[in-house]
Amino acid sequence: MSGFVFSEKPIEIVSGEGPYLYDDGGREYLDMGASYACVPLGHGHEAVDRAVREQLDELTFVQASYPVAARTALYDLLAETAPGDAENVWLCNSGAEANEAALKFARAATGRSKIVATMQGFHGRTMGALATTWKDKYKRPYEPLIGDVEFVPYNDPAAMADAVDEETAAVIVEPIQGEGGINPGTREFLQTARVETATSGAALVMDEVQTGLGRTGRLWASDRVDVVPDMLTAAKGLGNGLPIGATLCRDWVAEAHGSHGSTFSGGPVVSAAAGATVSTLLEAEPPTRAADIGAYLRDRLAELENARAVRGEGLMIGIEVGRGANGILRELALEHGLLALPAGRTVVRLLPPLTITREHADQAVAALAAVIDG
Repeated sequence: MSGFVFSEKPIEIVSGEGPYLYDDGGREYLDMGASYACVPLGHGHEAVDRAVREQLDELTFVQASYPVAARTALYDLLAETAPGDAENVWLCNSGAEANEAALKFARAATGRSKIVATMQGFHGRTMGALATTWKDKYKRPYEPLIGDVEFVPYNDPAAMADAVDEETAAVIVEPIQGEGGINPGTREFLQTARVETATSGAALVMDEVQTGLGRTGRLWASDRVDVVPDMLTAAKGLGNGLPIGATLCRDWVAEAHGSHGSTFSGGPVVSAAAGATVSTLLEAEPPTRAADIGAYLRDRLAELENARAVRGEGLMIGIEVGRGANGILRELALEHGLLALPAGRTVVRLLPPLTITREHADQAVAALAAVIDG
């Protein structure tokens, strides 16, 4: 028997170190996708691995109603780094779960049902988060989903203002769309979402599952447009490869959260990993490196003849190409030892570890030039 959900690639990965992965034949791959941004500190990071091993020596798991030091420390650390006063922390196992919780919390806190989301947005594959995800290909096999979801064009402030009303429980939005093609949100659009939700009594949910934790050059991408949300969701890189998500909430939302729960919420081992990851991100300043190396990499990529556009912030980069992205990705991996990601049919997505150097960036550009311009 074999797995049936994922289409497996013809590369068996056996180990990793820093920005590199190695297959069962010993071949080296520069990991410019970081498995969808899940290892911001690179593979086998010493501080994270040490925290996990030390926690395993003490306690593998206990349910979240019993306080443990690793979880409590993570609560405090995330509250300290939260935008504004979104200091109440719910821990879960993934970005989809973090967004699912945010939608439930918004409905409980407002007593309303309407959710406003964006065209080309992606918020996860659980039934509630899926209903706020744009593409039909993700939704059609599972319909009917939850109702009362209205989609507005991304970066259209007028449409956002028209959609948010007294029946709206929440607006959920990515500060930079990931799956939708690496589309940065404008200051006007995201601030309109903030003003309209505050005026109507709805909650603003900023989905930072992919953009958060320093990837865009700031700890949270919403900081670049001076927007403080009512809830912020994080996951992917939070545990540097271990499965953990978080929903950060302001008091008015947290006080009316309902009866939400999860068996594995904030397990000691993943909490230890996340604590080490966030501490390292704050102490070693990888967000500053992401801003600097990201700007350098985007400038180099803009020199490619057949790159129709280069978009993004920090080390969240999309390259618009003139032919199918999946074919390009296969050639990059098999012929040039470079791992990247798609963002739709015609966008190559780069989400590398925040620890890469200019030399790694140059290696990536050389491979991309050979395939895209070759």
